[in-house]
Amino acid sequence: MSDCIFCKIASKEIPSSVVYEDDATIAFDDLNPQAPVHVLVIPKQHIAGLSDAGEEDTELLGRLCRTCDKVAELKGIMDGYRVVANKGEQAGQSVFHLHFHVLGGRRMTWPPG
Repeated sequence: MSDCIFCKIASKEIPSSVVYEDDATIAFDDLNPQAPVHVLVIPKQHIAGLSDAGEEDTELLGRLCRTCDKVAELKGIMDGYRVVANKGEQAGQSVFHLHFHVLGGRRMTWPPG
């Protein structure tokens, strides 16, 4: 999608602080961090949200989860981190490109919000 900010980050049209990248995913520091470590993990392919992923995206969804774990390792938060995916405006999704928030570096509370 030509107007999607995350697509532009994935294609390097917009610079970002890249934490990790492979052929299908890219992870970068969030510009508005909600924890000492706050990284966004996205697929390079545009998918608007979790419910927009199809059966053909099953492997990619697994890759995104593995990327979240790799990010936690690279950022030194393997002792505890949270992964959040918001689906829809009601849940707080503001960029409609599937993304996971990897949060850590402090004790997380429950319920989350």
